[in-house]
Amino acid sequence: MGYSYAGHIDALNQNISELSGDLNVSFEFFPPSSPKMEETLWNSVQRLKTLQPKFVSVTYGANSGERERTHAIIKEIKSRTGLVAAPHLTCIDASREALSQIADDYWNNGIKNIVALRGDIPPGGGKPEMYAADLVTLLKSRHDFDISVAAFPEVHPEAKSAQADLLNLKRKVDAGANRAISQFFFDVECYLRFRDRCVSAGIDVEIVPGILPVSNFKQASRFAAQNHVKVPGWMNQQFDGLDDDPVTRQLVGASQAIDMVRILCREGVKDFHFYTLNRAEMTYALCHTLGIRPQA
Repeated sequence: MGYSYAGHIDALNQNISELSGDLNVSFEFFPPSSPKMEETLWNSVQRLKTLQPKFVSVTYGANSGERERTHAIIKEIKSRTGLVAAPHLTCIDASREALSQIADDYWNNGIKNIVALRGDIPPGGGKPEMYAADLVTLLKSRHDFDISVAAFPEVHPEAKSAQADLLNLKRKVDAGANRAISQFFFDVECYLRFRDRCVSAGIDVEIVPGILPVSNFKQASRFAAQNHVKVPGWMNQQFDGLDDDPVTRQLVGASQAIDMVRILCREGVKDFHFYTLNRAEMTYALCHTLGIRPQA
């Protein structure tokens, strides 16, 4: 019997239906900078809350004002929704003493999940005193946090080599990280090859794929360029001519992301982390496709 696209999709959908009871999702948000953006954030949090995510994370800026917004949003998410809330925490811009105080404050407020990151080096900043692995060690020395760290299927832009980047991830895991969340990607094979390399390197935690649903291709292309993420030619072709057609862009982006998660499910992936950009619609639709339904 010859290959048929419909048969292929049927097989992928069957695979999803068999996995759906075992799938976990998590969502990333960023601190709002205006009352309108804050309203959008909370609408999205409330909509996605019904899908019972494993946790939700909130990004962390390099300036004190945004750091304080992250702290406040995390605590408010926990108190208003009961969700497991995981703040991003960077070590590039804080002393060990300050990080210890932040860790203690989170723990004492019931925040026991953290996304531990080095953070961006400011221009002219020189060699950092601490890296993400050091931050993981510090956090674990204070309390038994559940810690997520970053992984880069297409290699961190500052890494000397792919092997050096992989060894850095292993240091973070060996320091006590519970899982790694990948940078977003559009080439599924790249993620799968990276996952295989992690296994070969003795990295024994889940490498959770970071999924960025695309509705604004120009914005996504900028993000990709900043993070050295490859944008496949087929994506350019499918979004070509849609600059002034947001509805079709959203449909195209949803279709692309659904194909990605179908393939990842087939390859045994059971955890997905969605970069929501504080918007619920596409992420909610993708979770629905994965068989994750609202809970009363």
